[in-house]
Amino acid sequence: MINHSFWYYCFLFFGITLARYFLIAGGAYLLFYLVLGKSLANKSLHLKPLMSCSIKNDIELSVLSAVVFAICGAFIISEYSLGATLLYTDPYKYGLWYLVVSFIAVLVLQDTYFYFIHRMFHQPLIFRWMHYGHHRSGEPTPWSCSAFDLPEAIVQGIFFVGVSFIVPLHFITLVTALITMTVWAVFTHLGFELFPSSSKSYWLGKWFIGSIHHSIHHRKYKVHYGLYFTFWDKLLGTEDPNYENATHTREF
Repeated sequence: MINHSFWYYCFLFFGITLARYFLIAGGAYLLFYLVLGKSLANKSLHLKPLMSCSIKNDIELSVLSAVVFAICGAFIISEYSLGATLLYTDPYKYGLWYLVVSFIAVLVLQDTYFYFIHRMFHQPLIFRWMHYGHHRSGEPTPWSCSAFDLPEAIVQGIFFVGVSFIVPLHFITLVTALITMTVWAVFTHLGFELFPSSSKSYWLGKWFIGSIHHSIHHRKYKVHYGLYFTFWDKLLGTEDPNYENATHTREF
């Protein structure tokens, strides 16, 4: 890998992060709100009309978050160049099977990390300056997926910095995890329920977080703190007791 300056990587990753955000979040908004909005009206989870100022606020916070994530990415690459991380480029170093195992491990670790920091963010003493920006828009949209206040963006970014030092990861695995995170965050903030209630009731909604699950969090604040999986909410009693009924009725 060609070595460049830290600031070169900052600008590079800032551009990549913004492009990922606008392509995935913006593409989802264009498709579901502008193209298919009327035909999917019966699947909407919104209780009130969207405000353009809320979307603007979400985009502004997401751009700020992109700056933080770019700095984290530049730091990771700089440390990789020094041989300090566990990132690697040869897919056969640990075997092809490990690419899949390590990807799943990253998702599980990130979900665990996210659950506990997210729950911490909702403590009254720190909510206002750590997490309020993400809830400021009220009704989530795809643009909300990475709308974080600066302190929260830093804490979120630290995860991938830390994991690159403690888990051997191929660059493909790391990039796939980052794309998965963005796509999943857009999905959970979509504002539309895409799956039939029957399938959600049996396994999708029982074990994986979707739009209804996270919309409940945006309305009730004290439940549903997970990122990908419902495991920690179930285990620690932070799942809304009416959630499974809500998957059928979309009333919560």
